[in-house]
Amino acid sequence: MIDFNKLHGLVPVIAQDYKTNEVLMLAFMNEEAWQITLNEGNACYFSRSRNKLWRKGESSGHVQKVKEIFVDCDNDTILLKVEQIGGAACHDGYTSCFYKKREQGKEKIVGKKVFDPRKVYT
Repeated sequence: MIDFNKLHGLVPVIAQDYKTNEVLMLAFMNEEAWQITLNEGNACYFSRSRNKLWRKGESSGHVQKVKEIFVDCDNDTILLKVEQIGGAACHDGYTSCFYKKREQGKEKIVGKKVFDPRKVYT
């Protein structure tokens, strides 16, 4: 069902909080990450920078429990509605990776910091 051919084996995945609908992050999946996500019920992505599978929360403990899965009309983008364990999806320690807002030509931090990454990622 998912078309992994358009982006050389990857599809974009939006993770959204299933209760608040806040967009938490954007990542990518390959077919293996997709199957792991379906089989295990926790989000698994493909890290383009590390060129390997990435089980969300494997080092921080902030896993994403998948509650619902939506696929777009072209079968090339996935929306995961998740329960974000630990309150933070962002490796910078914020609830959402979209914690910066551009206003009047400047960036402003508007997100809530939940943890100190220096203490979590040792």
